[in-house]
Amino acid sequence: MGEELRVSPLKNFLAGGAAGACLLLAGHPLDTIKVRLQTQPKAAQRVVYTGMYDCFRKTVSKEGLRGLYRGMAAPLAGVAPMMAISFFGFGLGKQLQQPDPSQSLTHSQIFLSGCLAGVFTTVIVAPGERIKCLLQVQSSSGGSKYAGPVDCAVQLYREQGVRSVYRGTVLTLIRDVPSNGLYFLTYDYLKNLLTPEGQSVSQLSTPKILLAGGVAGILNWTIALPPDVLKSNFQTAADGTYRGLLDVLKTLLRDEGPTALYKGFNAVFLRAFPANAACFLGFEFALRGLNLLAPGW
Repeated sequence: MGEELRVSPLKNFLAGGAAGACLLLAGHPLDTIKVRLQTQPKAAQRVVYTGMYDCFRKTVSKEGLRGLYRGMAAPLAGVAPMMAISFFGFGLGKQLQQPDPSQSLTHSQIFLSGCLAGVFTTVIVAPGERIKCLLQVQSSSGGSKYAGPVDCAVQLYREQGVRSVYRGTVLTLIRDVPSNGLYFLTYDYLKNLLTPEGQSVSQLSTPKILLAGGVAGILNWTIALPPDVLKSNFQTAADGTYRGLLDVLKTLLRDEGPTALYKGFNAVFLRAFPANAACFLGFEFALRGLNLLAPGW
């Protein structure tokens, strides 16, 4: 664990950018399907998609493969700083709780370090997610209010200022803080568990990194999905639809029951393993490459 703390912020930033790009390329198509399933008309109205495969088929036939990557520019623009801040926040959290680098951290300390990473990343994630969801939903509903992510951000700002751009921030925090804690704890725990006796954790093989990252991603979404469903509905609803977070929850439970909180479940869990496996693999390989190219950074 001491090795990770000695990584420079510049290396963290570059490796985090690689991690984020890998995560996005591997996971965005299923993210588009997830958001469209979560926000489609309610049961009493006309159902656009009967399920995940139907949503995939209709999206590709109507919009081509590009339709699956709709709204990706907004999260991609924030992905390098977001993942850099995430890994930096995790490292800082560990450093704050570990005055002596020779002492190993407890599971609860690693969890809290991951939670700090979630707080750090929300500043970038919240507006990016709001724009992404609006663009993904507009395509499936056939409208074209926004020409792209920049146009969407400008229109939101003009309509109601910064508050509109950051709408859903509290829900993003509720989603990302505990789930990031579990995410980093799972990856850290599995990395150490899968490291053979006497070997360095930094030399872990590719299949083991993929396994640790994939499982971490699945557990992360297990607790992140209910607030994510609430966030998607809150961020894409017309102004004044909901009075607040509890109102979104009450409306969903009343109209669709508790299963509504796990809407998009299949798409999320299919995406979680490959996307997060790719994320951690990208991070580890970028870090190894940077350590070889510039050991003194």
